[in-house]
Amino acid sequence: MKIKKIFVVGAGLMGSGITQVCAQAGYSVVMEDVTDDAVKKGLDAIRWSVNKFVEKGKVKGTVDEVMGRIAISTDMADAGDADFVFEAVFEDLKVKHEVFSKLDEICPSHTILATNTSAIPITEIAAATKRAERVIGTHFFSPVPMMPVVEVIRGLCTSDETMQATKELCQSIGREPITCNKDVAGFLFTRLNAAGNIEIIKLVEQGVGTVEEIDKGVRLGLGRAMGPFETGDLTGLDVSLNAYMNIYNETKDPKFFPPMLLRRKVKAGHLGKKVGIGWYRYDDKGNRIGPA
Repeated sequence: MKIKKIFVVGAGLMGSGITQVCAQAGYSVVMEDVTDDAVKKGLDAIRWSVNKFVEKGKVKGTVDEVMGRIAISTDMADAGDADFVFEAVFEDLKVKHEVFSKLDEICPSHTILATNTSAIPITEIAAATKRAERVIGTHFFSPVPMMPVVEVIRGLCTSDETMQATKELCQSIGREPITCNKDVAGFLFTRLNAAGNIEIIKLVEQGVGTVEEIDKGVRLGLGRAMGPFETGDLTGLDVSLNAYMNIYNETKDPKFFPPMLLRRKVKAGHLGKKVGIGWYRYDDKGNRIGPA
């Protein structure tokens, strides 16, 4: 299957990141969101990031050349000629059903619909369409432009052709596909991360360690670029909470039940960098100024 035009639903952290890596790889991409402000913010974030990559010599061509491959939209009908769609909206099954139902009506029959969900079973999302064989999971890691891996998840009805085309596309945009063969909530890596993240939140909750000390230890001792709390603030505490609850609701395994501290922070509106406070506090420019 030859993929020429890509459509991305959602201009937030993940959607803009997916748009960026596709454009950097030479694809024509349309990035859509519900408001002009949302797509403009996403486009500004992409330009800033692409500029950094160009300065470091990690992207071929100029910033303008890369940005010239990106169009923006506030109308999902613009997916009408897309060959491949990446969905990157809020981690809520009802919201995703609405998006996939619309895309199923708008897109040509050959179009593959991919969801960037981190925890919701692909088969449940595909149920909103009449093309379950062409629905697949593509769980990118955050931040997308920096992370060279994507988890490709097969739904119950996903065809071999869809799996192969998706893996080839991911490789063509510089991402190494890791296959998840069974459609379980949380897949491979969200389950792995969830178990560890839930435990460290409990350790903070119990006063055993601090957010800053744990992040520093993970960076220096485990070799990660970011600590788990830094990553959580970037992703959004509400997104993490929904992912953990999706896994818990399916498995009923108590190790996946979100700790009280995380639930309280989400209730308090401490959702992370996007609102200026999560596990850390941030100034108006998004710079971290200390622990929350």
